Amino acid sequence: MTAPAKIKAPIDVAAIRAEFPILSREAYGRPLVYLDNAASAQKPKAVIDAMTGAMRGSYANVHRGLHLLANETTTAFENARATAAKFLNARSPDEIVFTAGGTDAMNLVSYALGASEIGEGDEIILSLMEHHSNIVQWHLLRERKGAVLKWLDISDDGAIDLDAYRSLFTRRTKLVALTHMSNVLGLPTPAKEFSRIAHEHGAKILFDGCQHAVHGRVDVQDIGCDFYAMTGHKLYGPTGIGVLYGRGEVLRDLPPYRGGGEMIDTVTTDTVTYNDPPHRFEAGTPPILEAIGFGAAMEWLTAKGLDAVAAYEASLLAYANDELRKLNFVTLYGQGRGKGPIVAFNVEGAHPHDVAAILDRTGVAIRAGHHCAQPLMKRLNVTATARASFALYNTHEEIDALVRGLHKAHEMLK
Repeated sequence: MTAPAKIKAPIDVAAIRAEFPILSREAYGRPLVYLDNAASAQKPKAVIDAMTGAMRGSYANVHRGLHLLANETTTAFENARATAAKFLNARSPDEIVFTAGGTDAMNLVSYALGASEIGEGDEIILSLMEHHSNIVQWHLLRERKGAVLKWLDISDDGAIDLDAYRSLFTRRTKLVALTHMSNVLGLPTPAKEFSRIAHEHGAKILFDGCQHAVHGRVDVQDIGCDFYAMTGHKLYGPTGIGVLYGRGEVLRDLPPYRGGGEMIDTVTTDTVTYNDPPHRFEAGTPPILEAIGFGAAMEWLTAKGLDAVAAYEASLLAYANDELRKLNFVTLYGQGRGKGPIVAFNVEGAHPHDVAAILDRTGVAIRAGHHCAQPLMKRLNVTATARASFALYNTHEEIDALVRGLHKAHEMLK
Protein backbone atom coordinates (compact mmCIF):
# COMPACT_ATOMS: atom_id res chain seq x y z
CA MET A 1 0.00 0.00 0.00
CA THR A 2 1.29 3.47 -0.88
CA ALA A 3 1.88 5.65 2.15
CA PRO A 4 -0.42 8.69 2.32
CA ALA A 5 1.11 12.00 1.33
CA LYS A 6 2.32 14.02 4.29
CA ILE A 7 0.06 16.97 4.94
CA LYS A 8 1.85 20.13 6.02
CA ALA A 9 0.60 21.51 9.32
CA PRO A 10 -1.48 24.69 9.16
CA ILE A 11 0.56 27.84 9.33
CA ASP A 12 1.26 29.35 12.76
CA VAL A 13 -0.04 32.88 12.30
CA ALA A 14 1.25 34.17 15.62
CA ALA A 15 4.76 32.93 14.78
CA ILE A 16 4.55 34.44 11.31
CA ARG A 17 3.46 37.81 12.69
CA ALA A 18 6.48 37.79 14.97
CA GLU A 19 8.67 37.65 11.85
CA PHE A 20 7.40 41.07 10.72
CA PRO A 21 8.88 43.86 12.87
CA ILE A 22 6.45 46.50 11.63
CA LEU A 23 3.39 44.59 12.85
CA SER A 24 4.31 45.36 16.46
CA ARG A 25 3.87 49.10 16.01
CA GLU A 26 0.77 51.17 16.67
CA ALA A 27 -1.16 53.62 14.51
CA TYR A 28 -2.71 56.56 16.37
CA GLY A 29 -2.37 54.66 19.64
CA ARG A 30 -4.10 51.55 18.35
CA PRO A 31 -2.67 48.24 17.14
CA LEU A 32 -1.80 48.46 13.47
CA VAL A 33 -4.18 46.50 11.24
CA TYR A 34 -2.54 46.44 7.82
CA LEU A 35 -5.03 45.47 5.10
CA ASP A 36 -3.36 47.13 2.11
CA ASN A 37 -1.36 44.11 0.99
CA ALA A 38 -2.47 44.19 -2.65
CA ALA A 39 -0.69 47.53 -2.92
CA SER A 40 2.45 46.38 -1.11
CA ALA A 41 3.14 43.73 1.52
CA GLN A 42 5.24 44.12 4.65
CA LYS A 43 8.69 42.56 4.90
CA PRO A 44 9.77 39.64 7.11
CA LYS A 45 13.07 39.48 8.96
CA ALA A 46 14.36 36.93 6.45
CA VAL A 47 14.22 39.56 3.68
CA ILE A 48 15.57 42.38 5.83
CA ASP A 49 18.43 40.20 7.06
CA ALA A 50 19.31 38.96 3.57
CA MET A 51 19.68 42.50 2.28
CA THR A 52 21.47 43.96 5.29
CA GLY A 53 23.71 40.92 5.47
CA ALA A 54 24.75 41.37 1.87
CA MET A 55 25.56 45.03 2.52
CA ARG A 56 27.45 44.35 5.72
CA GLY A 57 29.46 41.30 4.80
CA SER A 58 29.72 40.64 1.09
CA TYR A 59 28.89 43.36 -1.39
CA ALA A 60 30.40 44.23 -4.76
CA ASN A 61 29.17 44.68 -8.32
CA VAL A 62 28.20 41.47 -10.09
CA HIS A 63 29.55 39.52 -13.06
CA ARG A 64 32.53 41.71 -13.92
CA GLY A 65 34.79 41.39 -10.88
CA LEU A 66 37.36 38.68 -10.24
CA HIS A 67 37.83 39.23 -6.52
CA LEU A 68 36.20 37.41 -3.61
CA LEU A 69 33.41 39.91 -2.87
CA ALA A 70 32.42 40.14 -6.52
CA ASN A 71 32.25 36.36 -6.78
CA GLU A 72 30.22 36.01 -3.59
CA THR A 73 27.76 38.71 -4.63
CA THR A 74 27.43 37.32 -8.15
CA THR A 75 26.65 33.90 -6.69
CA ALA A 76 23.96 35.36 -4.40
CA PHE A 77 22.47 37.37 -7.28
CA GLU A 78 22.35 34.41 -9.64
CA ASN A 79 20.99 32.16 -6.89
CA ALA A 80 18.07 34.58 -6.65
CA ARG A 81 17.51 34.14 -10.40
CA ALA A 82 17.50 30.36 -9.93
CA THR A 83 15.01 30.76 -7.06
CA ALA A 84 12.68 32.77 -9.31
CA ALA A 85 12.96 30.12 -12.03
CA LYS A 86 11.99 27.43 -9.52
CA PHE A 87 9.18 29.57 -8.08
CA LEU A 88 7.62 29.95 -11.54
CA ASN A 89 8.70 26.49 -12.79
CA ALA A 90 10.62 27.98 -15.71
CA ARG A 91 12.76 25.55 -17.67
CA SER A 92 15.94 27.49 -16.97
CA PRO A 93 17.20 30.49 -14.99
CA ASP A 94 18.09 31.95 -18.39
CA GLU A 95 14.35 32.53 -18.87
CA ILE A 96 14.31 34.91 -15.89
CA VAL A 97 15.06 38.60 -16.47
CA PHE A 98 15.46 40.87 -13.46
CA THR A 99 13.62 44.17 -13.92
CA ALA A 100 12.80 47.22 -11.82
CA GLY A 101 9.35 45.76 -11.07
CA GLY A 102 6.29 44.25 -12.70
CA THR A 103 5.57 47.48 -14.57
CA ASP A 104 9.10 47.56 -15.94
CA ALA A 105 8.81 43.92 -17.00
CA MET A 106 5.70 44.62 -19.05
CA ASN A 107 7.24 47.76 -20.53
CA LEU A 108 10.21 45.66 -21.62
CA VAL A 109 7.88 43.40 -23.59
CA SER A 110 6.04 46.37 -25.06
CA TYR A 111 9.23 48.06 -26.23
CA ALA A 112 10.82 44.91 -27.60
CA LEU A 113 7.74 43.72 -29.48
CA GLY A 114 7.07 47.24 -30.73
CA ALA A 115 10.59 47.32 -32.13
CA SER A 116 10.39 43.91 -33.75
CA GLU A 117 6.86 42.64 -34.37
CA ILE A 118 4.00 45.05 -33.71
CA GLY A 119 3.28 47.75 -36.25
CA GLU A 120 0.42 49.77 -37.69
CA GLY A 121 -2.87 47.90 -37.63
CA ASP A 122 -1.56 45.03 -35.50
CA GLU A 123 -3.84 44.12 -32.61
CA ILE A 124 -3.33 43.71 -28.87
CA ILE A 125 -6.06 42.12 -26.74
CA LEU A 126 -6.56 43.42 -23.19
CA SER A 127 -9.30 42.96 -20.60
CA LEU A 128 -11.27 45.57 -18.69
CA MET A 129 -9.78 44.23 -15.44
CA GLU A 130 -6.22 45.32 -16.23
CA HIS A 131 -4.05 47.44 -13.97
CA HIS A 132 -2.74 50.56 -15.67
CA SER A 133 0.73 48.94 -15.71
CA ASN A 134 -0.72 46.53 -18.28
CA ILE A 135 -2.58 49.21 -20.25
CA VAL A 136 -0.57 52.39 -20.63
CA GLN A 137 2.44 50.90 -22.43
CA TRP A 138 0.10 49.40 -25.03
CA HIS A 139 -1.44 52.84 -25.52
CA LEU A 140 2.11 54.04 -26.14
CA LEU A 141 2.37 51.47 -28.94
CA ARG A 142 -0.98 52.66 -30.24
CA GLU A 143 0.34 56.22 -30.31
CA ARG A 144 3.81 55.42 -31.68
CA LYS A 145 3.16 52.53 -34.02
CA GLY A 146 -0.56 52.62 -34.81
CA ALA A 147 -1.33 49.40 -32.93
CA VAL A 148 -5.01 48.61 -32.27
CA LEU A 149 -6.24 47.82 -28.76
CA LYS A 150 -9.15 45.38 -28.44
CA TRP A 151 -10.96 45.01 -25.13
CA LEU A 152 -12.35 41.88 -23.51
CA ASP A 153 -15.42 42.62 -21.40
CA ILE A 154 -16.32 40.96 -18.10
CA SER A 155 -19.65 40.02 -16.57
CA ASP A 156 -21.13 41.89 -13.63
CA ASP A 157 -19.48 39.42 -11.24
CA GLY A 158 -16.13 39.62 -13.04
CA ALA A 159 -16.32 36.44 -15.09
CA ILE A 160 -14.86 36.20 -18.61
CA ASP A 161 -16.57 34.49 -21.54
CA LEU A 162 -14.10 32.37 -23.50
CA ASP A 163 -16.26 32.58 -26.61
CA ALA A 164 -16.13 36.37 -26.42
CA TYR A 165 -12.35 36.08 -26.04
CA ARG A 166 -12.09 33.89 -29.14
CA SER A 167 -14.18 36.33 -31.13
CA LEU A 168 -11.61 39.11 -30.68
CA PHE A 169 -8.88 37.36 -32.66
CA THR A 170 -8.11 38.17 -36.27
CA ARG A 171 -5.12 37.53 -38.50
CA ARG A 172 -3.70 40.86 -37.23
CA THR A 173 -3.71 39.84 -33.53
CA LYS A 174 -0.11 39.79 -32.35
CA LEU A 175 -0.36 39.83 -28.56
CA VAL A 176 -2.68 39.10 -25.66
CA ALA A 177 -1.82 40.92 -22.39
CA LEU A 178 -4.02 39.92 -19.46
CA THR A 179 -4.00 39.87 -15.69
CA HIS A 180 -3.68 36.51 -13.96
CA MET A 181 -5.61 37.95 -10.98
CA SER A 182 -7.41 41.27 -10.77
CA ASN A 183 -5.90 43.67 -8.26
CA VAL A 184 -9.39 45.05 -7.53
CA LEU A 185 -11.72 42.06 -7.66
CA GLY A 186 -9.22 39.35 -6.71
CA LEU A 187 -10.63 37.19 -9.50
CA PRO A 188 -8.27 34.83 -11.36
CA THR A 189 -8.39 34.31 -15.10
CA PRO A 190 -8.23 30.95 -16.92
CA ALA A 191 -4.62 31.41 -17.94
CA LYS A 192 -4.05 28.00 -19.50
CA GLU A 193 -7.11 28.32 -21.73
CA PHE A 194 -6.20 31.87 -22.65
CA SER A 195 -2.73 30.73 -23.69
CA ARG A 196 -3.98 27.81 -25.74
CA ILE A 197 -6.44 29.97 -27.67
CA ALA A 198 -3.87 32.72 -28.25
CA HIS A 199 -1.38 30.25 -29.69
CA GLU A 200 -4.05 28.68 -31.88
CA HIS A 201 -4.29 32.11 -33.51
CA GLY A 202 -0.54 32.62 -33.75
CA ALA A 203 -0.44 35.32 -31.06
CA LYS A 204 1.92 35.64 -28.14
CA ILE A 205 0.53 36.00 -24.62
CA LEU A 206 1.72 37.87 -21.52
CA PHE A 207 0.31 37.60 -18.02
CA ASP A 208 0.50 40.26 -15.32
CA GLY A 209 1.08 37.96 -12.36
CA CYS A 210 1.82 40.61 -9.74
CA GLN A 211 -1.21 39.60 -7.65
CA HIS A 212 -1.57 35.92 -8.45
CA ALA A 213 2.05 34.99 -7.74
CA VAL A 214 1.56 36.00 -4.09
CA HIS A 215 -1.52 33.86 -3.47
CA GLY A 216 -1.29 30.78 -5.67
CA ARG A 217 1.15 28.46 -7.39
CA VAL A 218 2.38 29.56 -10.80
CA ASP A 219 3.63 27.05 -13.36
CA VAL A 220 4.55 28.91 -16.52
CA GLN A 221 5.23 25.68 -18.39
CA ASP A 222 1.77 24.35 -17.60
CA ILE A 223 0.14 27.69 -18.42
CA GLY A 224 2.04 27.77 -21.69
CA CYS A 225 2.50 31.54 -21.70
CA ASP A 226 5.21 33.44 -23.55
CA PHE A 227 5.73 36.04 -20.83
CA TYR A 228 4.91 36.31 -17.14
CA ALA A 229 5.58 39.40 -15.01
CA MET A 230 5.72 39.62 -11.23
CA THR A 231 6.97 42.14 -8.71
CA GLY A 232 8.94 41.85 -5.50
CA HIS A 233 7.22 44.27 -3.15
CA LYS A 234 3.82 42.56 -3.22
CA LEU A 235 5.49 39.22 -2.50
CA TYR A 236 7.06 40.28 0.82
CA GLY A 237 10.22 41.45 -0.96
CA PRO A 238 11.73 44.88 -1.57
CA THR A 239 10.64 47.56 -3.99
CA GLY A 240 12.58 48.27 -7.17
CA ILE A 241 12.78 44.62 -8.27
CA GLY A 242 10.65 42.39 -10.45
CA VAL A 243 10.92 39.45 -12.79
CA LEU A 244 10.00 38.90 -16.39
CA TYR A 245 9.74 35.26 -17.36
CA GLY A 246 10.16 34.82 -21.09
CA ARG A 247 9.98 31.52 -22.93
CA GLY A 248 13.55 30.84 -24.04
CA GLU A 249 12.95 30.76 -27.78
CA VAL A 250 10.88 33.95 -27.55
CA LEU A 251 13.49 35.84 -25.51
CA ARG A 252 16.22 34.91 -27.98
CA ASP A 253 14.37 36.70 -30.77
CA LEU A 254 13.72 39.95 -28.86
CA PRO A 255 15.89 43.04 -29.33
CA PRO A 256 17.37 44.78 -26.26
CA TYR A 257 15.25 47.11 -24.17
CA ARG A 258 18.05 49.42 -22.97
CA GLY A 259 21.70 49.84 -23.82
CA GLY A 260 24.75 49.87 -21.56
CA GLY A 261 27.18 47.58 -19.83
CA GLU A 262 26.51 43.86 -19.34
CA MET A 263 23.97 43.56 -22.17
CA ILE A 264 26.64 43.60 -24.88
CA ASP A 265 28.91 41.01 -26.44
CA THR A 266 31.25 43.30 -28.34
CA VAL A 267 31.38 47.05 -28.92
CA THR A 268 33.46 48.84 -31.55
CA THR A 269 33.32 52.34 -32.97
CA ASP A 270 31.22 50.99 -35.82
CA THR A 271 29.21 48.06 -34.45
CA VAL A 272 27.69 46.45 -31.40
CA THR A 273 26.60 42.86 -30.78
CA TYR A 274 24.41 41.80 -27.91
CA ASN A 275 24.65 39.34 -25.07
CA ASP A 276 22.40 36.30 -24.79
CA PRO A 277 19.24 36.44 -22.67
CA PRO A 278 18.70 37.16 -19.87
CA HIS A 279 21.69 39.52 -19.66
CA ARG A 280 20.74 41.17 -22.96
CA PHE A 281 17.87 42.82 -21.07
CA GLU A 282 19.79 43.83 -17.93
CA ALA A 283 21.80 46.87 -18.96
CA GLY A 284 24.06 48.45 -16.37
CA THR A 285 24.38 47.59 -12.70
CA PRO A 286 21.26 45.61 -11.81
CA PRO A 287 19.26 45.89 -8.57
CA ILE A 288 21.65 43.56 -6.76
CA LEU A 289 20.53 43.89 -3.16
CA GLU A 290 16.88 43.97 -4.21
CA ALA A 291 17.29 40.75 -6.19
CA ILE A 292 18.90 39.07 -3.19
CA GLY A 293 16.01 40.28 -1.04
CA PHE A 294 13.44 39.08 -3.57
CA GLY A 295 15.09 35.68 -3.67
CA ALA A 296 14.89 35.51 0.12
CA ALA A 297 11.19 36.46 -0.04
CA MET A 298 10.36 33.68 -2.50
CA GLU A 299 12.27 31.15 -0.42
CA TRP A 300 10.56 32.38 2.75
CA LEU A 301 7.07 32.14 1.27
CA THR A 302 7.72 28.74 -0.29
CA ALA A 303 8.98 27.40 3.04
CA LYS A 304 5.65 28.30 4.66
CA GLY A 305 3.91 25.88 2.31
CA LEU A 306 2.15 27.53 -0.63
CA ASP A 307 -0.93 25.33 -0.30
CA ALA A 308 -1.19 25.99 3.43
CA VAL A 309 -0.83 29.74 2.84
CA ALA A 310 -3.53 29.68 0.14
CA ALA A 311 -5.88 27.73 2.42
CA TYR A 312 -5.39 30.19 5.28
CA GLU A 313 -5.86 33.21 3.03
CA ALA A 314 -9.05 31.60 1.67
CA SER A 315 -10.33 31.35 5.25
CA LEU A 316 -9.63 35.06 5.74
CA LEU A 317 -11.52 35.90 2.57
CA ALA A 318 -14.48 33.71 3.49
CA TYR A 319 -14.70 35.27 6.96
CA ALA A 320 -14.42 38.80 5.56
CA ASN A 321 -17.14 38.16 2.99
CA ASP A 322 -19.44 36.64 5.62
CA GLU A 323 -18.98 39.58 7.99
CA LEU A 324 -19.25 42.28 5.32
CA ARG A 325 -22.41 40.75 3.86
CA LYS A 326 -24.04 41.32 7.25
CA LEU A 327 -23.63 45.07 6.74
CA ASN A 328 -26.64 46.27 4.76
CA PHE A 329 -24.83 49.52 3.98
CA VAL A 330 -21.91 47.83 2.19
CA THR A 331 -21.81 46.85 -1.48
CA LEU A 332 -19.28 44.17 -2.50
CA TYR A 333 -17.79 43.84 -5.98
CA GLY A 334 -16.46 40.83 -7.85
CA GLN A 335 -17.88 37.91 -5.93
CA GLY A 336 -17.00 35.28 -8.52
CA ARG A 337 -15.44 31.89 -7.86
CA GLY A 338 -11.77 31.32 -7.08
CA LYS A 339 -11.14 34.79 -5.64
CA GLY A 340 -7.88 35.72 -4.06
CA PRO A 341 -7.92 37.47 -0.66
CA ILE A 342 -9.02 40.87 -1.95
CA VAL A 343 -12.34 42.57 -1.17
CA ALA A 344 -13.51 45.67 -3.04
CA PHE A 345 -16.49 47.45 -1.53
CA ASN A 346 -18.30 50.73 -1.03
CA VAL A 347 -20.19 52.16 1.93
CA GLU A 348 -23.60 53.58 1.13
CA GLY A 349 -23.58 57.36 0.86
CA ALA A 350 -19.86 57.70 1.55
CA HIS A 351 -16.85 58.33 -0.64
CA PRO A 352 -14.18 55.61 -0.32
CA HIS A 353 -11.55 58.21 0.59
CA ASP A 354 -13.61 59.33 3.58
CA VAL A 355 -14.15 55.73 4.66
CA ALA A 356 -10.42 55.02 4.43
CA ALA A 357 -9.59 58.16 6.43
CA ILE A 358 -11.93 57.18 9.26
CA LEU A 359 -10.63 53.60 9.28
CA ASP A 360 -7.08 54.92 9.41
CA ARG A 361 -7.82 56.71 12.68
CA THR A 362 -8.96 53.37 14.14
CA GLY A 363 -5.63 51.82 13.16
CA VAL A 364 -6.96 50.01 10.08
CA ALA A 365 -5.08 50.61 6.82
CA ILE A 366 -6.99 49.94 3.59
CA ARG A 367 -6.83 51.29 0.04
CA ALA A 368 -9.33 53.67 -1.57
CA GLY A 369 -9.53 55.03 -5.10
CA HIS A 370 -9.55 53.64 -8.61
CA HIS A 371 -6.63 51.28 -7.83
CA CYS A 372 -4.94 52.06 -11.16
CA ALA A 373 -7.83 50.35 -12.91
CA GLN A 374 -10.01 53.10 -14.36
CA PRO A 375 -11.50 51.00 -17.19
CA LEU A 376 -12.70 48.52 -14.57
CA MET A 377 -14.18 51.31 -12.45
CA LYS A 378 -16.14 52.48 -15.48
CA ARG A 379 -17.34 48.90 -16.11
CA LEU A 380 -18.51 48.66 -12.49
CA ASN A 381 -20.22 52.06 -12.84
CA VAL A 382 -18.30 53.60 -9.94
CA THR A 383 -15.57 56.21 -9.70
CA ALA A 384 -13.73 54.44 -6.88
CA THR A 385 -13.96 51.69 -4.29
CA ALA A 386 -12.49 50.86 -0.93
CA ARG A 387 -10.31 47.74 -0.90
CA ALA A 388 -9.19 45.47 1.92
CA SER A 389 -6.57 42.91 0.94
CA PHE A 390 -5.21 40.18 3.14
CA ALA A 391 -1.88 38.45 3.65
CA LEU A 392 -0.82 35.36 5.58
CA TYR A 393 -0.03 37.52 8.65
CA ASN A 394 -3.56 38.91 8.94
CA THR A 395 -6.10 37.49 11.38
CA HIS A 396 -9.83 37.09 11.80
CA GLU A 397 -9.62 39.55 14.70
CA GLU A 398 -8.24 42.17 12.32
CA ILE A 399 -11.24 41.65 10.06
CA ASP A 400 -13.43 42.27 13.12
CA ALA A 401 -11.56 45.57 13.57
CA LEU A 402 -12.31 46.44 9.95
CA VAL A 403 -16.02 45.75 10.48
CA ARG A 404 -16.12 47.88 13.64
CA GLY A 405 -14.43 50.69 11.74
CA LEU A 406 -16.98 50.44 8.93
CA HIS A 407 -19.82 50.75 11.43
CA LYS A 408 -18.17 53.91 12.75
CA ALA A 409 -17.62 55.29 9.24
CA HIS A 410 -21.23 54.63 8.29
CA GLU A 411 -22.52 56.38 11.39
CA MET A 412 -20.32 59.41 10.79
CA LEU A 413 -20.92 59.73 7.05
CA LYS A 414 -24.54 58.74 6.49
